[in-house]
Amino acid sequence: MESKFESNGTAVTEFILLGLVETAGLQPVIFVVFLFAYLLTVGGNLSILAAVFVEPKLHTPMYFFLGNLSMLDVGCISVTVPSMLGRLLSHKRTVPYGACLTQLFFFHQLAGVDCFLLTAMAYDRFLAICRPLTYSTRMNHTVQRILVATSWACAFSNALTHTVAISTLNFCGPNVINHFYCDLPQLFQLSCSSTQLNELLLFGLGVLMAGAPVILIVTSYIHVAAAVLRIQSSEGRKKAFSTCSSHLTVVGIFYGTGVFSYMRLGSVEASDKDKGIGILNTVISPMLNPLIYSLRNPDVQGALRRVLTGK
Repeated sequence: MESKFESNGTAVTEFILLGLVETAGLQPVIFVVFLFAYLLTVGGNLSILAAVFVEPKLHTPMYFFLGNLSMLDVGCISVTVPSMLGRLLSHKRTVPYGACLTQLFFFHQLAGVDCFLLTAMAYDRFLAICRPLTYSTRMNHTVQRILVATSWACAFSNALTHTVAISTLNFCGPNVINHFYCDLPQLFQLSCSSTQLNELLLFGLGVLMAGAPVILIVTSYIHVAAAVLRIQSSEGRKKAFSTCSSHLTVVGIFYGTGVFSYMRLGSVEASDKDKGIGILNTVISPMLNPLIYSLRNPDVQGALRRVLTGK
């Protein structure tokens, strides 16, 4: 399949996404598996959102942030998986240049909000456990909304910067992307221009977008751990730790896959490992989040039962 070219030169106007597998016989299997994963993820996260909305016990800052996280997870998987399913159905693997950059922008926008929202959730746990007397005033409705709005604004700046920066690169040769969605490392490999500045930008903004939140999360949990260990009763310690363990699990999955995806800029060749990390980032992580947050939480489980049974 050949790319289209502009009349004034050899500028690529579309890319070819190879997808997860090139074997025709495996494509129906991939379609069914990812359709099921998509429906499960959207259903699970919308159920969490409905549970937070209908259950008065869950009208707290922690669950306000969890509801926002559930919406982000639906957004993250919706940016990548439906378009992949569409290409599997149509057997058309080409993606217009503009559509590729649009997907890249929205993916980085939503992933960026995720970074800051997970940090806000860690700060919420710090205030709840370490500053319980002033918690309700320090984490009031206005503060919650400011934290969410700031997360969206910072992520928007990051996503827009990357999208504008990559739009300045020239793509004049190969146009085949060995992945199932458009992302920065794969586009860097296809550029005819020097990507050194773009890679430095990705690294620098990555440190700001991921490094700073990780430092804040770790600092918050060091204080939380110290406060919990001072609790006399083992039951009290167990309850305090259980409210944090779900969040720490999600943080570990999210940042672990992110580091592997974007901090390996020295390895030029795209590989199937990138696809595996992409699946973890865009499918597995959003699908696991509802399970992680409801598994050891009787309040969420009870609210989910009421939502699902209609009682």
